[in-house]
Amino acid sequence: MDIGLLSAFLGGALALLSPCAALLLPAFFASTVGSGPRLVLHGAVFYLGLVLVLVPLGVGAGALGSLFVTHRQTIVVISSVLLVLLGIVQILGFGFDTARLLPGGGRLQSRAASATGLVKTVLLGAAGGVAGFCAGPILGAVLTLAATRGDVFSAGGLLAVYGAGMVLPLLLIAALWQRLGPRGQTTLRGRTFTVLGRELHTTSVVTGLLIIAVGILFWTTNGLVGAPEILPYETQSWLQELAGTLANPMIDIVALVVVAAVVLLLWARSQRKTASDQLAGTTKDPQA
Repeated sequence: MDIGLLSAFLGGALALLSPCAALLLPAFFASTVGSGPRLVLHGAVFYLGLVLVLVPLGVGAGALGSLFVTHRQTIVVISSVLLVLLGIVQILGFGFDTARLLPGGGRLQSRAASATGLVKTVLLGAAGGVAGFCAGPILGAVLTLAATRGDVFSAGGLLAVYGAGMVLPLLLIAALWQRLGPRGQTTLRGRTFTVLGRELHTTSVVTGLLIIAVGILFWTTNGLVGAPEILPYETQSWLQELAGTLANPMIDIVALVVVAAVVLLLWARSQRKTASDQLAGTTKDPQA
C-alpha cells in the first residue's frame, strides 16, 4: 500500500467525522439497523452507493490528469500547492459542498431523505460520498491525488479506498454506539477551540494538517515517486509468501466451513432472541 492509498483511506475516515455532520451516519445506522449481519448488509449496500458515485469521479479525474502526463513536473507543482491550500481551507473551517457542484446532487439528497430500507441506504451512500460542506476540501484533495495517478483504473481505485475509509469506521462506531455512551460519542465528535479570535475544530485541524503534509510530501518526492513504501520490502515479501501458502484448496474449504459456522451461530442466536422476546411478551400479556 502506498502513501496515496493510506491518505485516501484516512481522508474517508475523517470525512465521516467532519464537524458539520459528525457521527450522523453512525447514529442513524445504530438506531435503524442495529448490529450483526443486518448492519453488515446495510454497510455493504452503503459502500455500493459510495462506489457508484466516487469511482466515476476518480476515473474522470484520472482521465483529466492523463491528458497532461507529459507535463508531469507542472502537475506535481500545481497539485502540491492545491493540496496545501485545501489543507489550510480545512483547518480554518471553510469548505464547499461537492454535491452542489454535481448535476442532480441536490435531487439525490432529497431522494435519500425520503426513501426507506436498502434503497435509502444505497442512496445515502451515493449522497454521503460527495455531500458535506466540511468534507468538500477532503474530497477535493483525494481527487487531486487521483488526477496525478496518470491511470484511470488507479484513480478510480483511490476513490474506492476513500469510500472504504468512510464505511469501516461507520460500521465499527454503529456497532459500538450504545457501549460508547454520551461521553464516548462526544469525544468522537471532537471539540472546538479558539485561536486568534477564530473558532476551529479539532477534526478539521487534524484533517487539514494531514492534507498539508501530503502536499509537502508530494512536492518533495516528485509526486510520491520517491516516497518510501509503508511496509519494508522484506515484510511485503513475507506477506506474498503467506498469501501463496493460504492459496490452498484445503484452507479454502476450512475457511468456508468456519464462515458457515459463524453465520449459523449468528442465525441461531437471533432465533433464540426472537423466541425469548415472544415468550416475554406472552408472559406480560396473558390474553395474547
